[in-house]
Amino acid sequence: MKAKGNTTTKVNIVTLGCSKNTVDSENLLTQLRGNGIMADHESSSDDANVVVINTCGFIDNAKQESIDTILRYVDAKEQGVIDKVYVSGCLVQRYREDLEREIPQVDAFFGTNELPAILKKFKANYKHELVGERLLTTPSHFAYLKISEGCDRPCSFCAIPVMRGKHVSRPYDELVKEAASLAARGTKELILIAQDLTYYGLDLYGKRNLADLMRRLSDVEGIDWIRLQYAYPSGFPMDVLDVIKERSNVCNYIDMPLQHASSNMLKLMRRGITKEKTEDVIQSIRDAVPDIAFRTTMIVGHPGETEKDFEELCDFVQKQRFDRLGVFTYSHEDQTHSFSMVDDVPQALKEERQATIMDIQEGISLQLNEKKVDKTFKVLFDRKESGYFIGRTEFDSPEVDNEVLVEAKEAYVRIGDFANVHIHDATEFDLFGTVIK
Repeated sequence: MKAKGNTTTKVNIVTLGCSKNTVDSENLLTQLRGNGIMADHESSSDDANVVVINTCGFIDNAKQESIDTILRYVDAKEQGVIDKVYVSGCLVQRYREDLEREIPQVDAFFGTNELPAILKKFKANYKHELVGERLLTTPSHFAYLKISEGCDRPCSFCAIPVMRGKHVSRPYDELVKEAASLAARGTKELILIAQDLTYYGLDLYGKRNLADLMRRLSDVEGIDWIRLQYAYPSGFPMDVLDVIKERSNVCNYIDMPLQHASSNMLKLMRRGITKEKTEDVIQSIRDAVPDIAFRTTMIVGHPGETEKDFEELCDFVQKQRFDRLGVFTYSHEDQTHSFSMVDDVPQALKEERQATIMDIQEGISLQLNEKKVDKTFKVLFDRKESGYFIGRTEFDSPEVDNEVLVEAKEAYVRIGDFANVHIHDATEFDLFGTVIK
């Protein structure tokens, strides 16, 4: 097959991994278009002649997906379907030399903080005036707002500091400007993201200033929901709870990855907290905001996890009855402290433990959802699919949490709008309801 021979550069940006990568890709998209370069995000058409793959390098499955995607586009290049393949992001930051040696067909590699270098490949300049004018790849009614980069936490299993560097907060004014710009273009929900939200402000203002930032963002006209994701339990700033209670547009929701409940495992994981202190934090949050939705994630199969540790985790999950919970099997990652330990939990046992925790959580989720039947909730609708309008309550984040389904033949709602929905049925992870006129 012959090369296309396009006279005009057209770029397709492909994003893998977490919401933080999504924001990075959106910034690249904004800069390219701001320089007059045609660019799309995960375009369904095949007319792009340059592909930029924004990779994830967090755990084995994510790394393999990134490698497979790179090879797929390299193959397309060798067949003449596209002209150039650029690879950026966390995988490159972590394994640049290996990638350059093993996949030389890639035209250039860029780490996590090399946006200006990517732009130079297109003879484009980084336009500072576009900061805060980010183009979205999500539906326009919600957006991820990355308030900081990097992480200072020493968690034994995590390579994020290797890939993303030390914690760096973004200034208040820059974030408020971006939020106002998003709101002016129809964004109603801001999802605050970072490797650790609770560190916000330490480097710029000398103290944890997440609560102050939330108040400033809450004042932005047009923002109906503000949601917190990725809060660390150790040193959690309790004044954040005051803002959740004070401000009607701050969701009663928190995403706090706890990772484990056994003090033995928390010590091995270098989490800086014990089981007892973890329980105290959870109770303090629930006492302050009784109807808060609490989302967490756990890791099973970390080196040294005994059957006793796992049973303690199971008991903890049963007792705490989290609204939302996800479980990862431990991935033995080089360049982490845990890599010096023996990966002594067999993969089959890791997966068995993962399934056990999820079985427990499935039962809890069903019970909690059934309590919502015959109640009415404000719902933000994200999409229409398979004969349903599908949305979320303030207790649910996009893509990872429960959804509310309304039959399209019974009611019409506009995507991106709010509606009051009366719940008439529930399953483990979904609610079914009727729009209240």
